[in-house]
Amino acid sequence: MKFQDAKESFLDWLEVIKNKSPKTVEQYSRHLEKFSEYLEEKNIDSYNFTVEEMTLKIAEWFRSYLYKWEKKISIKTANAYMITIRSFLKYLEKQGEKSLSATSIDLIKADPRRVEFLSPEELQRLFETPDISSTIGKRDLAIMKCIYSTGLRISELTSLNRNDVNLDTLEFAVRGKWRKIRVVYLTQDSAELIKQYLDVRNDHLSPLFIRHNVSHENVDVLEDENMRLSRFFITGMIKKYALKAMILKNISAHTLRHSFATTLLWAGADLRSIQEMLGHSSITTTQVYTHVTNPQLKNIHKKFMK
Repeated sequence: MKFQDAKESFLDWLEVIKNKSPKTVEQYSRHLEKFSEYLEEKNIDSYNFTVEEMTLKIAEWFRSYLYKWEKKISIKTANAYMITIRSFLKYLEKQGEKSLSATSIDLIKADPRRVEFLSPEELQRLFETPDISSTIGKRDLAIMKCIYSTGLRISELTSLNRNDVNLDTLEFAVRGKWRKIRVVYLTQDSAELIKQYLDVRNDHLSPLFIRHNVSHENVDVLEDENMRLSRFFITGMIKKYALKAMILKNISAHTLRHSFATTLLWAGADLRSIQEMLGHSSITTTQVYTHVTNPQLKNIHKKFMK
């Protein structure tokens, strides 16, 4: 079977049978397209290359090509590409197609993941930075408080519409990774900030948070998806406020999600509950936050061990 035909079949299978999210399918497609580029650079016609010709040497050369193509590529990113190749090979095996065994490909062992989070003092400084006398300031503070109080992923936040969020019950459902639905909870403070922001809007657009740098006379732009904020915009916005707040950490929207988790852990919440609220499929992913308990353990040890 030709590689290009197998690739299209694999992507269709991910979308239709496995019900993967569009972003996941797009990532797998991008990784396999990069593999096609690698084949062409090796003077191998990617349109005549068959899956039977896949060897471990070709797969390992592709990993080396990734480092050559992007010199600053991280181990995590390189592993993500190889995970795509492994998933592709597993699919071929299920379909009865002869190719390289997925188990032949090893991943590079990465250093333990370390999460960046903000202290209570840093959070206070960050939230005091936006000028809430302006519409943009109201929006930006509502966004940051919304992420911090719910633990939303940035992709989950950007896809929110007005009718998705119940500001009275302080809870709403989101569809996260793997199309998994979970309920998240707003604080009274964050709900009030969202209300204040929506009260000053004079539009009928669906997105919960929108751009405010477009003239209303420009009717060609005033459509829901054109006005919806991007993940890059929100990350840049949070970095801007962090600098103004004299926070030297390299933070992003995800830093507020990490801060949500560490705040819960500090307050005594159990890992299983935090796992559910974050939408992690595995408790192992959530365990990365246990590093924040170390100061508490040290104090307990000091108190009882004389």
